[in-house]
Amino acid sequence: MKIVVIGGTGLIGTQLCNNLRQQGHEVLPASPNTGVNAVTGEGLQAALQGADVVVDVANSPSFEDAAVLAFFEASGRNLAAAEKAAGVKHHLALSVVGTERMLSSGYFRAKMAQEKLIKGSGVPYSILRATQFFEFVGAIAHSGTEGNSVRLPPAALQPIASADVAEALANIAVQPPSNRTTEVAGPDCKPMGWFVKAYLDHNNDRREVIADAGATYFGAPVDDQSLTPGANPIVGATHFEEWLKQAAAPR
Repeated sequence: MKIVVIGGTGLIGTQLCNNLRQQGHEVLPASPNTGVNAVTGEGLQAALQGADVVVDVANSPSFEDAAVLAFFEASGRNLAAAEKAAGVKHHLALSVVGTERMLSSGYFRAKMAQEKLIKGSGVPYSILRATQFFEFVGAIAHSGTEGNSVRLPPAALQPIASADVAEALANIAVQPPSNRTTEVAGPDCKPMGWFVKAYLDHNNDRREVIADAGATYFGAPVDDQSLTPGANPIVGATHFEEWLKQAAAPR
């Protein structure tokens, strides 16, 4: 089948395209780099011609509240219109675990708006919500840095390797649309600071990690349920410490 991957040249998209090609599918990575822009609509109709499935893994280049909302609303509307015109049979989108619990964050409000557009579009859909990627732990550390310390909320995190997210997406993309939301998470659920400390230690970074009940997650308050999945998520195979050894060579 022909599968178009919106955001197909990014972290998740590149791995997803490779997985789908290995399954024998015709895969088109669609991004501004390849002349397809879901936000402006440029090249979208031509890219979707003859497509059976569209997988949207694109992310906003800006996390500023108004910009990220505008990104997901514009791309969501453009994709729905183009998919209807092309007769696309399945729209699969990557979203974030905890979206409905994190609406104090502009980014999560934008992801909720995206999900609502998908559900109301009339195009058969599946939504996969993933926990934070292992590759994002460095950014979490940066967000909580104050001098030589990193202050983070003591809340639980269950992050996942991007490769495991791409694998889950590849499996869902070739199945009939579920018209529901599924979650995927990593195998390790521990306090946020545990992951950040392991990351910093691996990179010989001497910043001290401090669990601070008053700290926030990128400005949003969190608890143990905020960013962790509900019952029966898909569980990725890769443990964080294994990923550190293989994918995050010390700098």
